[in-house]
Amino acid sequence: MITGTNRGIRWAQAGVVINALLVVVKLVAGVVGHSTALIADAVESSADIFSSVIVWLGLSIGARPPDDNHPYGHGKAEPLAAAVVSLMLLGAAAGIAVLAIREIRTPHQLPAPFTLFVAAGVIIIKEMLYRSVSRVGREVGSTAVAADAWHHRSDALSSVAAFIGISIALWGGRGWEAADDWAALLASLLVAVNGLRTLLPAVSHLMDEAPDNSVKERALRAAADVDGVRNVETLHVRSAGLGFYIDLHVQADPALSLEAAHEISAQVKYAIRAALPRVVNVLVHMEPFRTPIDAENDPVLIGS
Repeated sequence: MITGTNRGIRWAQAGVVINALLVVVKLVAGVVGHSTALIADAVESSADIFSSVIVWLGLSIGARPPDDNHPYGHGKAEPLAAAVVSLMLLGAAAGIAVLAIREIRTPHQLPAPFTLFVAAGVIIIKEMLYRSVSRVGREVGSTAVAADAWHHRSDALSSVAAFIGISIALWGGRGWEAADDWAALLASLLVAVNGLRTLLPAVSHLMDEAPDNSVKERALRAAADVDGVRNVETLHVRSAGLGFYIDLHVQADPALSLEAAHEISAQVKYAIRAALPRVVNVLVHMEPFRTPIDAENDPVLIGS
């Protein structure tokens, strides 16, 4: 899990540097080349800088071990960072839309031809960055890194809109100056959609929504395969940053001594953590085995 955190932090740091350079390039090109779409794109990239810093901080704080004030660790910092990044995307979308609408209503010059090449270069760079960061987000299971990746994708999409708008304006000539501004308005909608797309998973993590069933199934199999486990009555999983917390009720022979039951409990913990390295903690409640009467409400898995 630490390795995954470090990978996420490294890509967040790379995002800060790359976005800072792109902001300067797009802003200068937009002002000199009279392109509202590129200026809007620069605004979106400036938000990317702050989002990468927030992801960096969220991953760093989330990796801290439990302490007296945070006995369950600091894992919530990671989805909280993702939620902040998503809200920043929505804010950037609103800002771009306001700028675009204002420019649509104001006559201005056609964009310069060189702005087309700037937009094309940005599209390539940001799409490559999105693919790299998105892959890391999937591999380490980080909602914050995934949100940061979509921030890069939204920047690429806004640059695509800028490219199309500038192309239409240059091709159409006089009377088509607003095509660049309409492209910026379209870009704001794309950014808003991506903001909502990344906000929902972050909120789910903050609300302790259970991860996909594969995590639960692997934990159930690991627990049921431990010698002495007669039945796994209930098992609950919740996410905590890049890791998981698992609570389960295990049934064993009622005749076992307290010491023997405790040993089985420890073996269940070891088995689950071996099967799922991202598990932070396992809480096992031991119960005497009894034949299940009603298995409709709780998942039951009988061990051998």
